[in-house]
Amino acid sequence: MNPAPTTLRLTERQPTLAASELLGHLAPPPQFAHASLQNYVPDPAHPSQAEAVEAIRRFAEGAPDAAPTGLRGLFARRTPVVVEKAGIYLDGGFGVGKTHLLAALWHRVGGRKYFGTFIEYTALVGALGYQQAVQQFRGARLIAIDEFELDDPGDTMVMSRLLGELVASGSRIAATSNTPPHALGEGRFAAQDFLREINALADRFDIRRIDGEDYRKRDIEGHAVALTPEELDARLAAETGQVTVDRFDEVLTHLSTVHPSRYIGLIEGLSAIALTEVAPLRNQTDALRLVALVDRLYDAQIRILATGTPLDRVFTDDMLAGGYRKKYLRATSRMIALTTAS
Repeated sequence: MNPAPTTLRLTERQPTLAASELLGHLAPPPQFAHASLQNYVPDPAHPSQAEAVEAIRRFAEGAPDAAPTGLRGLFARRTPVVVEKAGIYLDGGFGVGKTHLLAALWHRVGGRKYFGTFIEYTALVGALGYQQAVQQFRGARLIAIDEFELDDPGDTMVMSRLLGELVASGSRIAATSNTPPHALGEGRFAAQDFLREINALADRFDIRRIDGEDYRKRDIEGHAVALTPEELDARLAAETGQVTVDRFDEVLTHLSTVHPSRYIGLIEGLSAIALTEVAPLRNQTDALRLVALVDRLYDAQIRILATGTPLDRVFTDDMLAGGYRKKYLRATSRMIALTTAS
């Protein structure tokens, strides 16, 4: 294959992002820069979508400027004082507009605020250190967390402590996930060991279920596009922006050398990435790294050109039957969208 002159290799990129740069990225992705409650279009076949819009509107209007009285923390061991819910939690399937609504809330609320994925927050805590992270976020009016998932006990404890301190400082929390908060961690680790913390977190949220069809699949075929080598050459020749071309297995190896919080730097400035010789994944670690990369590609709306196995078939049946099923299905949905984008 003879790539176009503008092509690069993803595997040659070694992004480094300082903590200040990570903080600077805590805003809605470009595709949601203009998200609002007005331009979210609820599906009339699913009334829960319109109900979620109203819930977000009420939550935005009630965002306090000062800490609610009587809160010792999100995960206090005693019976909590009954107060207005400190958070809102949008639970639903893929492509029903949860991130759009979260971004709309972020735009609607004034003051100091942050928007990021769960992995971005945990990575930032790792980069800054826990106490510095608390000081950075303390007193923020809104902490918006997209794709809230607890994949291991360490993340569970870090986020439970962090959110507890932030709620006590007056912050309100808004989150989206494909998993109801009481079920976070199921099938991934000994969730029963952390059930008290997980339930305390859930009790602080106004939980809103959003039903509906994945909008990314409404008008496209249900499979990711796989190109022939000749078709890929033609597509690369027509590209005007920066494109990387790499073998799929080499990208997976390279991802193991880059922290997921820095994947955003890995793809910065690209218009598309090309993955050649795509094949089914061999282990869960590679699968989870691919999910993290796909999330960043989707946020930045960077197209995927691929040869070999269609990307919606790279997760094995065993993977899809396990505790990370919802992550893999979300990534599949996004890879279908990114490989069919014009």
